Amino acid sequence: MKFTDGYWQLLPGVTELRPRHVDDVVAGEDTLTVYASTAPIVTRGDTLNRPLVTVTLHSPMDGVVGVTIEHFQGGLDRGPRFALHRSVGDVKITTPQLNGAPVATLRSGPLEARVATEGDWSVEFVADGRVLTSSVARSVGVMTDAAGRHFVREQLTLGVGEHVYGLGERFGALVKNGQTVDIWNADGGTASDQAYKNVPFYLSDTGYGVFVDQPERVSFEIGTEVVSRAQFSVEGQSLTYYVVAGPTPKDVLRRYTALTGRPARVPDWSYGLWLSTSFTTSYDEATVTHFVDGMAERDLPLSVFHFDCFWMRQFHWSDFVWDPATFPDPEGMLRRLKERGLRVCVWINPYIAQRSALFAEGKELGHLVRNADGSVWQWNLWQAGMALVDFTSPDAVAWYQGKLRTLLDQGVDCFKTDFGERIPTDVVWHDGSDPQRMHNYYAHLYNRCVFELLEAERGPGEAVLFARSATAGGQQYPVHWGGDCESTFVSMAESLRGGLSLALSGFGFWSHDIGGFEGVPDAAVFKRWVPFGLLSSHSRLHGSDSYRVPWAFDEEAVEVTRRFTRLKLSLMPYLAQAGRVAHEEGLPVMRPMVLEFPHDRGAATVDTQYMLGESLLVAPVFSADGDVDVYVPEGTWTSLLTGEQVTGPRWVHERHGVDSVPLYVRPGTVLPVGAHDDRPDRDHADGVTLRLFGLADGHVSTLRVPSGQGEATFEVRRVGATVRVRAVGAPGAWAVHPWGGDRVDVAAGTAEVELRA
Repeated sequence: MKFTDGYWQLLPGVTELRPRHVDDVVAGEDTLTVYASTAPIVTRGDTLNRPLVTVTLHSPMDGVVGVTIEHFQGGLDRGPRFALHRSVGDVKITTPQLNGAPVATLRSGPLEARVATEGDWSVEFVADGRVLTSSVARSVGVMTDAAGRHFVREQLTLGVGEHVYGLGERFGALVKNGQTVDIWNADGGTASDQAYKNVPFYLSDTGYGVFVDQPERVSFEIGTEVVSRAQFSVEGQSLTYYVVAGPTPKDVLRRYTALTGRPARVPDWSYGLWLSTSFTTSYDEATVTHFVDGMAERDLPLSVFHFDCFWMRQFHWSDFVWDPATFPDPEGMLRRLKERGLRVCVWINPYIAQRSALFAEGKELGHLVRNADGSVWQWNLWQAGMALVDFTSPDAVAWYQGKLRTLLDQGVDCFKTDFGERIPTDVVWHDGSDPQRMHNYYAHLYNRCVFELLEAERGPGEAVLFARSATAGGQQYPVHWGGDCESTFVSMAESLRGGLSLALSGFGFWSHDIGGFEGVPDAAVFKRWVPFGLLSSHSRLHGSDSYRVPWAFDEEAVEVTRRFTRLKLSLMPYLAQAGRVAHEEGLPVMRPMVLEFPHDRGAATVDTQYMLGESLLVAPVFSADGDVDVYVPEGTWTSLLTGEQVTGPRWVHERHGVDSVPLYVRPGTVLPVGAHDDRPDRDHADGVTLRLFGLADGHVSTLRVPSGQGEATFEVRRVGATVRVRAVGAPGAWAVHPWGGDRVDVAAGTAEVELRA
């Protein structure tokens, strides 16, 4: 929210209190509290009628410093609050009373906050002797607008050439400088400035991040209220934020996801191709079987079949009952699909239509969100007379999970947790939560409810969602997809920007609707979208009012789908490793260029390509004619598809047929390629080929490849012209294939091989 008219004046009716004089600094056991008056204090009389701003510094873990700014402290904390994973670190505090210095400091690991105790208000956040960002004289404000509403505002400085990223899945420019962003979940599609997944966290390419620990609406002005500052504000009397140290963007994400939660492991089968009935299309078991048969007849590997909304009866969403007219034998149908090696996903949402039998049941049991007078909150948007499950009630959670458990018992494997954004703010929650804070947080409770059921029933590592809405911490319940995009090249590009923005907001896994959702893509759009979709962490064919089976477009579309589905499945040893890194370290599978190349100024604003894991560069083609510009960072990169090489840093213009895409291997890569390309859930280490690309003299790396027997590790060393590979735990035969050289096959049981590079 903006409060100023230019730099010097406030907007009409706006008043401001800001710290002008540090009156006292109090060191606690692990906190530093600063009491700042809103005017200089010269005499005792100056303390009368003079408000104080209280600023408390604290640390939840090494390398993270929290700041809480407060005016009045007597308010009620009704929740909810983000669940943070705190780990007590080594916090060191110094104050002027102890050493006579003009600053008071709180240090947490490599990060130090320095509060000036004399002169203008100043808090510097310092790491490795370098000031990362600062709160300066006119940064902090306790604001009152013309309507009498109260806000707390902070402004942190931005440096020359500094770029800001994140703030959730946003479909505009990847770099957020110059943007005004409200953290408020909305069902706005991918073509607006609204977002399904709003995350009050931004990341700077200069080596730090900022997480605003407020679940309600947070307004960000990134260089728009003051062009040299990132401003954020919330309504109320207090504001808490955390500065997260790097030094690299990867380090920032590691710390941020350690604080807010790391993505769960996802099952290998989820990486395969998902095929949907689409949204409003007509289908029954015969249609579904026709689709599955068609994929098999065309040699198109399929892993998951998804039933969208109309698996239930119209006007009954959600009652979790198969439409008996369309699916008279759901258990038999599910059994028949699973006999073909398929997993099954069904669509759900957290809304209960009035015609659903669950409406009366939920009302009677008190499991639906209520108005202040005790009546059930309802409206007619989306479903007639729909109500909302109250996930703040443990009993309502158990009730909802019980309905889904019946589907799991029938043979369903996972759920598409759609919606969760249209949450009212004039209601009463079971646990007394603040409705403003619950608006965004509801998606977190909804997805957690479903994910925890899947983990309980299927076991850790076997649970997976296809979720649309989220906020901070939602990365713990993967996978998320990009929502309702149009079937155009422009929307394909905006979808990618949304995914890259989400990746820099802590989310490890992401997908999108291949071909677009709204409308019917022409064959060119579909065929260009297929490589992008199958070189994403997760891949789904889905649309609104038309089927997305490849042969609905043309035979060439079938060939393109076959080529890239099998390519993805052959890369499962690599993708599974990238998924493990997402789970263990919080680094996304699909990575913006800036994440891998933070010191390359040429990569800072690139939002039309990405790294798949740390070693594969993917540049989707956004044109029918196949023209594409690719930014190639430093080094000699090798096309995985053709073997051609290009040396960067520079932009390269290319033209690709529909069966091709810029897919480059980073120099210095050991790329594990699987022995099979027919399904994603095989033993990845059995028969694996280690492909070597541009290993420099002195190269040393250790590759961990998931195996049915645990994990195989391969240590690769190059000394001069000799490469030595040592295997531990390899379950069978394996191979090494240096680029431009001969493949060396290694017999089962062989632990070490030596070859010429």
